[in-house]
Amino acid sequence: MGAYLRGIHTPHRKSTKKSPVIRIDIPETVTIPMSMHIGKPAVPTVKSGDLVKVGTKIGISDGYISSDIYSSVSGKVVKLTDYLMYNGATTTAVVIESDGEMTPDSSITPPTINSQKDLVDAVKEAGIVGLGGAGFPTYVKLNVDPERIDYLIINGAECEPYVTSDTVTMSTRTDDMILALKALNRYLGVKNVIIGIEKNNKKAAKHMKEMAASINDFSVKIQSLPDVYPQGGEKVLIYHTTGRKITANKLPIDVGCIVLNCTTIAAIGTYLRTGMPLVEKCVTVEGGAVKQPQNVIAPIGTSIKDLFDCCGGLTEQPAKIVYGGPMMGISVPNSDFSIIKNTNAVLALTKKEAKLPKTTACIRCGACVNTCPFSLAPVSIAEAYTKKNAAILTELAVLSCMECGCCSFVCPANRPLVQLNKLAKQFVNEEAKKEAQKQ
Repeated sequence: MGAYLRGIHTPHRKSTKKSPVIRIDIPETVTIPMSMHIGKPAVPTVKSGDLVKVGTKIGISDGYISSDIYSSVSGKVVKLTDYLMYNGATTTAVVIESDGEMTPDSSITPPTINSQKDLVDAVKEAGIVGLGGAGFPTYVKLNVDPERIDYLIINGAECEPYVTSDTVTMSTRTDDMILALKALNRYLGVKNVIIGIEKNNKKAAKHMKEMAASINDFSVKIQSLPDVYPQGGEKVLIYHTTGRKITANKLPIDVGCIVLNCTTIAAIGTYLRTGMPLVEKCVTVEGGAVKQPQNVIAPIGTSIKDLFDCCGGLTEQPAKIVYGGPMMGISVPNSDFSIIKNTNAVLALTKKEAKLPKTTACIRCGACVNTCPFSLAPVSIAEAYTKKNAAILTELAVLSCMECGCCSFVCPANRPLVQLNKLAKQFVNEEAKKEAQKQ
């Protein structure tokens, strides 16, 4: 029990929480990667010179764990090109020159839903993935035996500093959330919905309580969560809302739970209402170098530079540009990168904000263990990784690490513990693949 209650208090710095959301001007070009989800990249269905509309399918899922991809603007396909993702992987991207019209594809029409299969197929067709950051294809989560579902847990725990795009969703898209929840109730038999929101996010809680009060057919409960990072972690959220624990190698459905981000729920509702697949995203644009921080709705594939320009430009050359929040986000070398389906924030940090403290020797204080939600031992993991000992890393349950960054945050020696955990996880997976190939 105690481990799931651990975590850290981070500075919130959510200056955009009360700012109105704006819609970006139509970008001249968008660059849409074929890998914006966990699983196999989509296969391009267009070629250079093709004309596309908003909602035209430009990438088809390649396998069960994959996702369809759609054009976010109307215009002409300029080229298909190799594209370096923010995580270092390379994929194919479709570059589209906008015609400035944003004409919707003529095939766009709301889906007809009469069964669970229809609903699952619709969510798949919409190209919806986990929009809180994970990017897991949502239809896979919904393709389960309804008898196994005790709770649908909606993740509204926007615990990363700076990020407020989910708060915007919960404040402005309640109609679509209601539509999705009613469909999940009718076709998956979901009877108990829990919306987890940190206790300091009173604005979102107010809107969600009003939404819950309008639903009479099934239970919708607003669960106030401790104001401790990382509340948004799936296992942590399930424990704090239901008291249930997920052991290693188990999934939420194994304890009767499905977890979906609040923006994912809204995206399902939007598709059911309009038939328009996932083609745009609300992104928090923040950081000390941003002139006018705010939440921006932009077509998927919009460059980070265009987002900065939409917010009045930069006050200075950023020392670091980050995809996501400062705890779990990944820095990128420039602002040419595109926002993708699961981008919830981009940060332009000043030299002062991005300055890394000097790393010193580990003093064996145990702070990293005491704050880890799963009681992992980052120091021991770092030692085992240095020795390239996959067996010990497995014993230390390194694959259970959710990469939340609590260990690095509290380390008085300022050691890159979470970075080493990531490398250790990659090493263990690579070693496992080598062993499988031998057999």
